[in-house]
Amino acid sequence: MRAVLTRVKSASVAIEGQTVGRIGRGYLILLGVGPGDTSAEAARLAEKIANLRIFNDENGKMNLNLATVGGEILVVSQFTLYADLRSRRPGFSHAAKPEQAVPLYERFMEELRSRGFHVEHGEFGAEMEVASVNDGPVTLLYDTDQ
Repeated sequence: MRAVLTRVKSASVAIEGQTVGRIGRGYLILLGVGPGDTSAEAARLAEKIANLRIFNDENGKMNLNLATVGGEILVVSQFTLYADLRSRRPGFSHAAKPEQAVPLYERFMEELRSRGFHVEHGEFGAEMEVASVNDGPVTLLYDTDQ
């Protein structure tokens, strides 16, 4: 799995002009699923993100996690994170097919919810408009293969 995590002051996702997910302070996560990914990897990635300490403490140090600051999570499926960029036109054969990707996308979100987080999301496979007010900015890349 690949995830681009951005610390945000707010974020939202809309489909056909209708907002389907919105959060305040927290994480915007763009999540891609590869063909070799498993349920165990979804759980491990959720665990890492749940315990990540990238919010500033009283001394201005990145030392607080999402739970401590009462943050929320917006997860947006992003198969383009598995793009083959060797040519001018990206190929997407390295992304998992929907029948595999959707359950892992759902499992990832459920793992975060089970840890007490409020999780909003987009719609898998839909054309979406994602908006965010980045905080910092702080953006991190996760790849379960690394």
